[in-house]
Amino acid sequence: MKKIIFVAILAFIYLAPAKSQTRVPFVQTLSNPNRWVDSIFKKMNRNDKIAQLFMVRAHTNLGKAYADSVGEIIRKEHLGGVVFFQGGPGRQAALTNTYQSLSKVPLMIAMDGEWGLGMRLDSTISYPYQMTLGAIQDKSLIYQMGQEVAKDFKRLGMQINFAPDLDVNNNPRNPVINYRSFGENKYNVAEKGIAYMKGMQDAGLFTTAKHFPGHGDTDVDSHYDLPQLPFTAARLDSLEMYPFKQAFADGLSGIMIAHMNIPALDNTEHLPSTLSKPIVTGILKDKLGYKGLIFSDAMGMKGVVKYFPNGEADVRGVLAGMDVLELSENSARAIKLIRKSIRHHRLNWDDIDVKVKRILAAKYWMGLNNLKPVNTENVVEDLNRAESKQLVQKLTDASLTVLKDESVIPLKNDFVRKTAIITIGPKEPSVFAQDLKKNNPNSLLFIIPKDISITELEAVKNQLNNYDQFIISIYDTRLRPQSTLDFNTDIKLFIAAMATKNTITAVFANPYSIAGLPGIEKSKALLVGYQNMVEMEHSAAKVLIGTLKASGTLPVTINAFFKYGDGLQMK
Repeated sequence: MKKIIFVAILAFIYLAPAKSQTRVPFVQTLSNPNRWVDSIFKKMNRNDKIAQLFMVRAHTNLGKAYADSVGEIIRKEHLGGVVFFQGGPGRQAALTNTYQSLSKVPLMIAMDGEWGLGMRLDSTISYPYQMTLGAIQDKSLIYQMGQEVAKDFKRLGMQINFAPDLDVNNNPRNPVINYRSFGENKYNVAEKGIAYMKGMQDAGLFTTAKHFPGHGDTDVDSHYDLPQLPFTAARLDSLEMYPFKQAFADGLSGIMIAHMNIPALDNTEHLPSTLSKPIVTGILKDKLGYKGLIFSDAMGMKGVVKYFPNGEADVRGVLAGMDVLELSENSARAIKLIRKSIRHHRLNWDDIDVKVKRILAAKYWMGLNNLKPVNTENVVEDLNRAESKQLVQKLTDASLTVLKDESVIPLKNDFVRKTAIITIGPKEPSVFAQDLKKNNPNSLLFIIPKDISITELEAVKNQLNNYDQFIISIYDTRLRPQSTLDFNTDIKLFIAAMATKNTITAVFANPYSIAGLPGIEKSKALLVGYQNMVEMEHSAAKVLIGTLKASGTLPVTINAFFKYGDGLQMK
């Protein structure tokens, strides 16, 4: 009976609606006396203190042996936190309880959730990408998204979201940021990013904006090599750093440093910004006055360990001014090397103590002074709330952008015409096509998968000669929407040829991909849906049917035809 009552209490704790009130930002609490921080700190030995600076990687989709090995690291090394990656929510809830039980000091649990839990976990909700959100005019919707994401994180016993991404993506060829950015305009990025940040922080989630000083204008992925930013200090300060500085003023709790070589800020050869004292301490802390918690990007990425292997990167990261080192290649080795560096006077205990107290203060703000076990009952149901799904639809409705309309939207009068509804990319009829079919019995669906043969494509062309009107939907069927579509030349030529006729085209892909479809601008109407998701298809169909007025605007410049800020406001 006691067990049933305990579960009921837990359910109440986790399912009670969050109060929509503004929380005092973490950075404003740092000067407050804190007995909990002092009491925990006094009990720590020197190894325990250094260990608080490290967060270890965890998965719930790699089997029990892997999960147990992470638990053993936590038990032996007394690390500060855990970063979860791919897996399932139920398994993660149970494993979080296990890991917390193994730790002397409550662990801070984090995840990359730029578009919510769905970025990493199955059976959870994915909100739109930040590029999609950049098209939205009503930032209150993005604030609401932050609130819902915070509920999801807290339901799984997590305290930190490595989001928002405040990079200004002004390089269409960027292989690592791109659609993860709110766009190319620094003001838009700042406004939308801060709305998302505040939504999360007001709901009690610790946010970590990334990737300072700005990863948007790179064409190298720092997971695989070290990108270089060849720009002047003045340009970096006025453009790349602008959204971060605005977020600082609004109480940003944490920040993540990128692995980039930036000669204008530190001319040390091959030195990543994560390991640069002039950048982390000189600019971020001293010049900009940032007081929040400073995280590294993953310390196992090639952008940092290629030139500083065997644990040297960890030592230099601490020396640079980092508070938390995320995903060291070997945290046990790093702890030993840091102690050695203190003995050799490269580092000192006073600096370590300051970092540890800041981390403990952050844990207090996160509520870890009153840690409760995660309720492992009804996890999937609790993470798939009706109001969250409704918000996803509102977000896609608000982002859908009409780039061109020669008085054909809505199609109320044109639906009497014989219409071919053509899906390009997928192998099955799209949701968008089926939505339109319901409203136009005088239409037929055609499917052109991206691997269609030339013979099959010619057969489709011949059939299309019998139709008066064409509605084409184009999809990127890959997991993540790249700047160019993986279509063959025949399909691209088909799209160009069709755009010269009485055609409406909708693109459910990265907006940059439109630049790789020359001729598409000749369509009678052109809609961009930013990404391949069902809710976005419903949004586009509603615009054509006439039950939704499009209001989105481009967050990036595509080409000479379609530039930042373009988007017809439907009346």
